[in-house]
Amino acid sequence: MTTPSRPKSEFLDVLTSRGYIHQTSDLNGIDDLAKKGKLIAYVGYDCTAPSLHVGSLISIMMLHWLQQTGNKPIVLLGGGTTRVGDPSGKDETRALRTIEEIDANKESLKEVFSRLLQFGNGGNDAVMVDNAEWLAKLNYIEFLRDVGRHFSVNRMMTMDSVRMRLEREQELSFIEFNYMLLQSYDFVELARRYGCNMQMGGSDQWGNIVMGVDLGRRMGTDQLYGLTCPLLTTASGAKMGKTAQGAVWLNEAQLSAYDYWQYWRNTEDADVGRFLRLFTMLPLDEVARLEALGGSEINEAKKVLATEAAALLHGRDNADKAAETARLTFEQGTLATDLPTIEIPAADLEQGIGVLDAFVRSGLVKSTSDARRQIKGGALKVNDNAVSDDKLRLSPADLSGDGVIKLSFGKKRHVLIRSA
Repeated sequence: MTTPSRPKSEFLDVLTSRGYIHQTSDLNGIDDLAKKGKLIAYVGYDCTAPSLHVGSLISIMMLHWLQQTGNKPIVLLGGGTTRVGDPSGKDETRALRTIEEIDANKESLKEVFSRLLQFGNGGNDAVMVDNAEWLAKLNYIEFLRDVGRHFSVNRMMTMDSVRMRLEREQELSFIEFNYMLLQSYDFVELARRYGCNMQMGGSDQWGNIVMGVDLGRRMGTDQLYGLTCPLLTTASGAKMGKTAQGAVWLNEAQLSAYDYWQYWRNTEDADVGRFLRLFTMLPLDEVARLEALGGSEINEAKKVLATEAAALLHGRDNADKAAETARLTFEQGTLATDLPTIEIPAADLEQGIGVLDAFVRSGLVKSTSDARRQIKGGALKVNDNAVSDDKLRLSPADLSGDGVIKLSFGKKRHVLIRSA
């Protein structure tokens, strides 16, 4: 791919300068459409969980910048494809969800998009579509005849999602093998119904996107295009969106605004500038200034990153509140009562709650065995006192003057227990 020194369109100029672009099928063709405000692009999201995680945020940000630069975004929810399961980047077949689970997840996923996109009936207002509208109605024989005949099994076997699974001698089910046909057909249907002319996604989707571009050519659509963003890892090589405690969810029901703020505050020094460009809307000159901070001052840049990233999804008030809670907790050493809180029935507390169970209920650890390991390593604290006895029981006597028990994992993760 040859990148021009300066794209003609504001869209590609933003994506290039902020580091969103990994691959494109035809950079000049995309640039021409974007300059005219005629780029209509989609990203697909399967409904495998009630929330997306932060690894999906980069593609949502691309849809945001597409709209901000005068073009039209389409959010495609995979009510149909989730019934099959995308094999890309997976070693095992995804567990198949029931239709009821998929529908519930689909409704929950809508929350995050309303934060970053403007939906409506205007020229470049975002559109949200469910591919079950056409996939659930397909006649298998007709689909094989009209669509399947355009696919070469030889070529499909070379795609990373298939080849890598087979090279690792991991089973690939026939239903997963069909996934790229369905994704390619989605592209054609969106082109026919909405004039969609580009698909965007992570770099692991490149093979499926290219297949969709080719299927459109064979089935007579206007020229289609593809653009991928890098699959991000941190400077230390960790995958974005995953932590030792689990996924970093985008919906507040799955992860509090405070914990989301903390995730970005804990960014590695080497990643601060890159993440400010990708996950905030700060002007690039301000990003450059923050990125240049050295020594302990880089922590100020991390706080800006955390607050700006949290404001995008949880609103400015919640982001500022999270920042203030962190300041009180870490800089002043006072008990901030706005820390994440769980309620435990007063009767349970009167009887005494095992410390292992308390940490599991708080979500700070995954299991009682995990809690035991952390206690041995000195990582767990109750009311700022290290836990040394895994048989310790918490009772009303442990409640502070504010009526809470403070549980801590390390120096930066805290949850309050209240008696309900």
